[in-house]
Amino acid sequence: MTSTAVRRRVLRPVRPDPDDSQRQQKQATKREQLRKEQQHLGRWMARLKRAFHAVEKQQRRVARIERQVAILEG
Repeated sequence: MTSTAVRRRVLRPVRPDPDDSQRQQKQATKREQLRKEQQHLGRWMARLKRAFHAVEKQQRRVARIERQVAILEG
């Protein structure tokens, strides 16, 4: 069964646009937040790179010792 009644519109209050100074302040805050997060990411990436190379070095050691053991066992 279909209704021919017109649906009511939801009336919401209109948000006033923030003035330019508020928008500029928000942009400045976000830029500062971005700069801090980029610094944090840079530090974590440096740690990750060091850890990755340490793991590679350990894998090479293990592989070398495994080869030596295999040679000794004949």
